[in-house]
Amino acid sequence: MPMLGGVRPPIAALLCGLLAVSALTALGLGTVHEQDVPQALSDAERQIAQDAADSVGTSINASARAVRRSAASAAPAGSSKPATVLRSLLPTGHPAAGGVLLDPRTGKPLAASGEKVPLTGVDTKDLARPYTGNIAPRVVASGTGAPRLLLFARVSVPVAHRKEDENQDQAGDLRGDQDAEERGLLLVVSEKVVAPAVYGAGRTGQLVDRNGKVCASAPTTGAALAAATGHRALPAAAANAANAANTSVHTGDVSGSVLGDGRHGLRRVTGWASVVSEDGKDDASGLGLSVLTAREVPPAKAGADHMWFALVAAGALVVIAVLVTLVLWGTMQRPLLRLHLSAARLARGVGEVPEERAELARPVPVLGFGEPGRAGRALESIRRQLLGETGPEPEQEVRRRPGVRALVLVCALVIAAWGVPLLFLLNRVPAAKAVPAATVADQQARTEAAADRVQRSLGGSRTDLAAAASALSGASRERAAEVLRRERADHPTFRSLYVLDRTGAVVQQVGKQPVRTLVPPTGEGITQVNTSGKIPAIAAYARIPAPGKAKGAKKAEDTAPAVVVAEIGVDALDDLVSRPGLGSVWLTDERHRVLAASVGFEAFQSLPSRRLTRLVAKTDAAPGGAGKSASAVLHAGTSPGEGLSVAAAAPLAQKGPAAGLGWRVVSAEPAAALKLAAYQVQARTMLAGLLALTAGSACLGWLHIVVVRPLRTLTGCAERLAAGDRRTVLFPVHHDECGSVTRSLELLRQALVERDRGAGADLAAVPAPSFQCGSAP
Repeated sequence: MPMLGGVRPPIAALLCGLLAVSALTALGLGTVHEQDVPQALSDAERQIAQDAADSVGTSINASARAVRRSAASAAPAGSSKPATVLRSLLPTGHPAAGGVLLDPRTGKPLAASGEKVPLTGVDTKDLARPYTGNIAPRVVASGTGAPRLLLFARVSVPVAHRKEDENQDQAGDLRGDQDAEERGLLLVVSEKVVAPAVYGAGRTGQLVDRNGKVCASAPTTGAALAAATGHRALPAAAANAANAANTSVHTGDVSGSVLGDGRHGLRRVTGWASVVSEDGKDDASGLGLSVLTAREVPPAKAGADHMWFALVAAGALVVIAVLVTLVLWGTMQRPLLRLHLSAARLARGVGEVPEERAELARPVPVLGFGEPGRAGRALESIRRQLLGETGPEPEQEVRRRPGVRALVLVCALVIAAWGVPLLFLLNRVPAAKAVPAATVADQQARTEAAADRVQRSLGGSRTDLAAAASALSGASRERAAEVLRRERADHPTFRSLYVLDRTGAVVQQVGKQPVRTLVPPTGEGITQVNTSGKIPAIAAYARIPAPGKAKGAKKAEDTAPAVVVAEIGVDALDDLVSRPGLGSVWLTDERHRVLAASVGFEAFQSLPSRRLTRLVAKTDAAPGGAGKSASAVLHAGTSPGEGLSVAAAAPLAQKGPAAGLGWRVVSAEPAAALKLAAYQVQARTMLAGLLALTAGSACLGWLHIVVVRPLRTLTGCAERLAAGDRRTVLFPVHHDECGSVTRSLELLRQALVERDRGAGADLAAVPAPSFQCGSAP
């Protein structure tokens, strides 16, 4: 019967596994090279460009939404002049440079406000056609040389019937034909292209269009920035990549980074990202804009090459693998195979074939130590008993000596002597040199950008709610419900919208049930409604102006009958603070308790570590101050270099509606997650040690299960048989060397029993067998 498994597969697997780990060690550690500018800085600059592009896109989308919302509001009376209509349609607080109201049939301006709106190349007739979708914004050149962002909206204005004696120019008012009830106009608003918001000392940024032309820069001019990058073709390259992202299939944000040439001992790191949303369906995605950011960083000193360490470590493991394999082959595999052949030879010698009986005359070679040697000596004793040279040897208590189990343990310790230092000791990152200062500064800059993103979102919510409050003034209940539903549809961040009367009672509501309603406040702003509970409640509010307010009214609250409140969902805040590559981010209140986070949290819990809390406390302002950002490398572990994280905290706003809240944005990124060469070497060193320990443990465990334990059992059975135990029947369990030897021992036992019967031994009959060695097949 052929043997399956046995001693050879685990030993061969151990050799192959250790050699594979040594090859991976050489390749993994040898390919890590210290760079003068770490990859972490390039990645951070790319992510900063993404943050700035997201800010630009959010600003453009908010402007386009505000223009459309204003155009969809209640139209003026039919006899209003075009200039009056235009003034009523321009969004309140909107930074418009100019506006124009066009007759789409002729393309002739009916009214204009502010600077001249550049309409060269814009087909107004085509834009005003009754399409179902919104009109996308456009970036066009202006007479001043600076590009302008054009925002469009269709306007339906009710008109009065023409009287017979009227002879006014149609362009002078909005009255149409006698059978016309309303007239479709086109509102075009022009505003300056917003410059990207960049944070961090010495960082510059620019916004380029699809042709690579600079639209806006901050804080330097576009020409100065392009010259500083050392890559004059970079704006055009970024623009081409952005255009590729806006083709038929949108695949997400397009971004990248590039290193410039050295200048005055510094290296320029430039990042770029397209202004495009994840689905590519917002107003800003079709403009083909891209954001470039750049800063100069001091190059790091070139570190030692890790190839030498990789070769030494891999070579040591190769030596260990060969040594362990030779030891297991010489002390276990070879003796066990010889034992298998000797047992099979003796089993043939007790058969019926006369030619094979001569096999009993050949002594059994005793090889190896431990269990193979003891089993060999037992076989030799059984052979001599079959020849009648000796009788059963008296069973003696064998003094315990190291055997194959101890040998396997020693092999495991030898492998562990290589793997454990790599896993816990070698290539540890020194705490003092763990993270470059530029990486800490980038973490702070991205945290400030996250705080600005939250502040802009809250400020926009407050502004839009104020516009909704104006639309609610004097509106019927049905009209008010329509305004609230439209406002919530335009703002997914609002989980609930409701109107409070002067007594604090909710008179109208859309959306979910509020977590906690406000006491009717005065004015407008942002507030934190609760300081405890399961869900933080954050609300924007605005007073609804009283219709037809008298000139002699003393206070706004005396005539305002109600206040509209928008409760902002925590999920929306979670999305605002969450950014790729920023790590764990928390939004905290003035008492440093968590309101929202990018990771799981409980409402109003403390920050996860006291070190983070102390860092946030550094951002607190003195009385009358606005506070400032802070960053540091924090230790999360007890030993130097263990559990380091790059943390930063930034006040939510220094001005605006959220300034008085005292909120902070806090971030912490594990240093090991950054693409720093020191941490890459540490991670790959630990991986090599872990793989070696895993391969050694798995293969030696396999060897212990399929060879060591059966061999120890086999040795005991052979020694008892040599000592005269003829009653125990031996059953082979495995189809390997140990099973073959067990099968041969059973044949030898039967031959000894027959010999004893034929010679008139004291044992007249063989009692019923007891099953002590092995088990039934």
